[in-house]
Amino acid sequence: MTTAVPPVVAHLGEDFLAQVYGRTYRHVPGEPDRFSRLFRWNDLNELLTHHRLEPPRLRLSIDGEALPHHAYTVPVTTRRNTVWHQLRPAELHRHLADGATFVLDAVDELHPRIGAFARQLERHLRTGVQVNAYASWTPEEGFGVHWDDHDVLVLQVDGAKRWRIYGPTRHAPLYRDTDVPEPPPTDPLVEIVLHAGDMLYLPRGWWHAVAASEGEHSLHLTCGMQTTTGADLLQWLSEDLRREPSVRSDLPRFGSSEEKADFVSALGDLLAKAFSDDGLVDRFLTVRDATERARLAPSLPYVEGVPADPEIVVRLVTARARLDRDVEGNAVLVAGGEEWAFAPQAVPLLTLLVDGGSHRLDALAQSAGIRIGQAALLVSQLVEGELATAEKTE
Repeated sequence: MTTAVPPVVAHLGEDFLAQVYGRTYRHVPGEPDRFSRLFRWNDLNELLTHHRLEPPRLRLSIDGEALPHHAYTVPVTTRRNTVWHQLRPAELHRHLADGATFVLDAVDELHPRIGAFARQLERHLRTGVQVNAYASWTPEEGFGVHWDDHDVLVLQVDGAKRWRIYGPTRHAPLYRDTDVPEPPPTDPLVEIVLHAGDMLYLPRGWWHAVAASEGEHSLHLTCGMQTTTGADLLQWLSEDLRREPSVRSDLPRFGSSEEKADFVSALGDLLAKAFSDDGLVDRFLTVRDATERARLAPSLPYVEGVPADPEIVVRLVTARARLDRDVEGNAVLVAGGEEWAFAPQAVPLLTLLVDGGSHRLDALAQSAGIRIGQAALLVSQLVEGELATAEKTE
């Protein structure tokens, strides 16, 4: 399976995955209009106008503290006695002018272009991605000096923002951890001003502080990347080993010292055998990909199956699906926590979908050398299984 590299990742450099990812920061200057087609101020205004964005998804922050949402929203009670918080633009403007930072979480779920970009990034980096939008107008710091429990890729959309980067004081800290990182040093490791079109990659655990201190407003997108750690592997392994009687057995609470030692020894033998498998990590990552959260999308009006219409466009809603062959040569699609088997003839069609992007139904049928009606039936199965979405081109 070949995967196209998103342009943003390509700009990070050929050595990014091998030498930078998870290891150190990287600043990538760019042309001012690099992200102009991805997201603009007008896009943000439209999201605020046409969506009911409840706190804390939409929030204002200053000096690390969130402003109470009643400072910039007003509760509205519908005739069915439900309450939602309507944004007050004048109060929003006032607090932003006074130094608050604007945050909108999961813009990838609201904005089609950012959603498509996030899927590309997930497919290439093989991890979940959430894109948040940040905007600020003053040198006030919205969050102070802090660290994130996930890697971030920052896209400076407009204006400029100064980043003070201090580095890590604890290796790979977690959201649920045994200890907190030591405070950062007084002086930053580096100071970087991001201008429109610039990118910044920062590993998790790196202390930083951010402010629009360059005399102009700032709008940037932050792509937060889901972590996959040794703790995740151990948790999965404990579930996988439930097939073993000794793992399912009760602890010998009232047993002798010898019985307790034998019990622990048996568990140790199971773990030793598991860790002697050179393919353990790859097997875990395959399962991780196969059970990723789908970016679900309905396929209205096709509630009774996808019709044999050549202009219907199809795409998978999981970015990390895997396509394999079984011993009989059948195509095996693993995604969304399910395993699907198809005839060998379906391999070219499924390969197009797994490689990403949207594809017309007639192109999918042609790739497999089957009739459009047959392709429609296959796609209908994927839609019914919540693995794909289908829509008519406009």
